[in-house]
Formats: sequence, C-alpha cells, structure tokens
Amino acid sequence: MENRKRLIIAGGGFGGLQLARKLHNSDFDILLIDKQNHHQFQPLFYQVASSRLEPSTISFPFRKIFQNSPNLSFHLAEITEIRADENAINTTKGTFFYDYLVLATGCYTNFFGNKEIMKKCLSMKTTGEALEIRNRILLGFENIFPASDRENDPLLNIVIVGAGPTGVELAGAFAEMKKNILPKDYPGADFTDLRIILLEGSAYTLNNMSEQSKKTSMKYLLELGVTVMTEVFVTGYDGSTITLNNNEKIPSKNVIWAAGVTGNLVDGIAKTSITRSNRYIVDRYNRLPEYKNIFAIGDIASMKTPLYPNGHPQVANVAINQGKNLASNLKALLNGKPLKEYEYKDLGSMATIGKHRAVVDLPFMRFKGYFAWFIWMFLHLMLILSVKNKLMIFINWAWYYLTRDSSLRLIIDPGRKNDAENL
Repeated sequence: MENRKRLIIAGGGFGGLQLARKLHNSDFDILLIDKQNHHQFQPLFYQVASSRLEPSTISFPFRKIFQNSPNLSFHLAEITEIRADENAINTTKGTFFYDYLVLATGCYTNFFGNKEIMKKCLSMKTTGEALEIRNRILLGFENIFPASDRENDPLLNIVIVGAGPTGVELAGAFAEMKKNILPKDYPGADFTDLRIILLEGSAYTLNNMSEQSKKTSMKYLLELGVTVMTEVFVTGYDGSTITLNNNEKIPSKNVIWAAGVTGNLVDGIAKTSITRSNRYIVDRYNRLPEYKNIFAIGDIASMKTPLYPNGHPQVANVAINQGKNLASNLKALLNGKPLKEYEYKDLGSMATIGKHRAVVDLPFMRFKGYFAWFIWMFLHLMLILSVKNKLMIFINWAWYYLTRDSSLRLIIDPGRKNDAENL
C-alpha cells in the first residue's frame, strides 16, 4: 500500500502496548517510543520490592514482543517536545514526523510539590524503582542485625505513605516477611522492634473501594501487625526522620511514597488541553479536541462521559480498552468509516493483603478472604503476557504458598556502591 500513514505511540504501558498489538501488521507504519526498553507489569511491582518475584518475570522487552511485527519499530528514547504545527516530535534520539500521534505516557509519583520529600523518599513506578526498594530494604536488614544500640534506629521502621492498593499490598508483604522469613534468615535475632507503618491521609485504607473492603483491609493489616495511621499527612522528610502534620516524628531511612500520581506531560500541548491534575482533555474518541491528529489514552487521558463526568479512573483496564478502541478507530479513519465512542465498563477492583487475605469489589457482589485471594492471583496471572512468564510466576507463588519462603533475596545494586556506608 502506498502512502502508508505514520503512527507514533509515545509510551508502552498498558494502553500503548495494547494499541500497538492491535495494529500488528496493519496499514500503519508504527514507531513506539519509551524511556524503558520493556513493558512493565505495574500491579506486581510490590512483589519485586518484597523479594517474591524477579523483575524479569514481570518485564517484557518491546523488541521481543514485536519481533514478528514488520510494520513496527521501537526507539529507546524520551520525547522532549511536540511540534504539533509541523506534525513532529523532538526526542533524545532526534526528530520524528507523524501522521497520527498517540500519547500514552502514563503517570509518575506525585510528591505534591515537596522537592525535599521527592529527593529522599523511595517510589515504585518502574521496575528499577521496585528493585531499588528491594535492595534498600535488604541492606537495611543486614545493618540492623546484629546491632548494639537499637533504640530509635531509623532502620527499624519501614514507612509506606498512601494506603491505596499499592500501599496496602506492600505493607502486607513486608509484614509477612517479618513474620515468616526474617526469623529464618537471622536465627536468634529479635524482630519485635521492627515496624511496618502505613500512613494514610483519609479515614480509611483502600478509600476508593466499598465500605466492606475498607474495614476488612484494615482488619487484615492489623492482624499482620502493621501499624496503620489514618488522617495524617507527611509534611517533611530529611532522609532519617519523617514529620507528620500532627508534629509527630517517626525515625526511618526507608520511606516508600505511594500517595498519588500525576500525569507525565510532554511540552508542546496547549494548556487549555490539560486538566489541573495534569491529564490531557480528550473527547469520546480519545482525541485532543484542539488537535485533529493527536490522541491520548490511559492514565494521561481525561475523558468526561455521562457515566464518568469527572473522568475515568486511572486503572489498567481503562488503558487497555482505550487502546483497543483507538486501534479500531484509527483503522476506521483510514477507511473513511465512522468512529466508535469509548465508555468504561467497570469490572470491579481488588487488593490482596497477605496470604489468604484479599478483598474484591465487583459491580454485582463483594467478597473477601480465601476465595478473593485466589481470584486476585488468577486474574493477575492471566494478564501476564507470555506463557513462560505465567509459568515462572505460578511456580514462585506455589513455592511461597507451600513454604512461606522464597530464594530471591539478592542484593544486586551496582548503582549504589556506598549504600551500606550510608545506612
């Protein structure tokens, strides 16, 4: 086909990846650009951070995924500017021109303007950051035990800020590590003083889920020994001490920030197309109204619909289905056919808080406990891309289920040579 249209997809998260796969061997020449060379399965980052899964099991190289897609090429680069009037983008690899541009750049951790907290806290939005948390926590254990003076030791408090699904799941995983694994790794050591602390600004954990899930998640966390503090905000952190809005101070060298996200914007889009929460305003076809050939999908897109007048939730299912719908619409544009509006069908939400502890909210029912835990595992396993990785994850989970242990506690951190001295 002559005069093939050039499509650039900025970002290979759930939305960008789904769009690219649906346009496999289509009449588009596709360029996928991402700062990472792999797709990252973010819902399981907490299992990398808590030494239950290796990062390779939930990370999928783009070049491997698209080996059999002759119409797609990949560049490891970052988009620095959009020149919409020229149908061009500037990147760290040069300038590229497009017929259609899809922004699927996702979000990054929101520190709400506090640069000091941003510099000192750990975040978990990439595979590398999840691995950094694992290394820091394991290094901390090595420096805690044995220790002569443990009073107010900042390594004895692992603090997680934000009690959404990420924070709750991470707190539960670390609590199980304290109970089931550390006594085996450090025989004779006393772990009584090691605290897993979860901070939340609202009145409940899992505040966006049902009343039953809020209460149940709190119950599960307390059963696991997690210290949960609600209706508190972090006002400062200097790397050793975290300060709350009630003036309480908590010594900690391991503070993980899971308190929110903000859109990963690219320079060049008019401010009138951007919401206060740093998302691109799109119509029902995921197109930016001020631009005829620029689209946005996933977490970065804000689409108002009758069912969601404030925009869709920033979850994987929205991104995946917007990617599918946009793929169909882009094909329709080529063939002069009508476009299909997008609407989100809420399939529910879920979170797991340790072995046999989970909560699931479906549109028609809610349940918790053992069955919810198995549903959570099954659905996440099915979303993993390759059969090989599904098998690897299943084996790791089965081994952990039977032994309450894993063999993945490796400290591999070449980028931080002096960490052991700084802890």
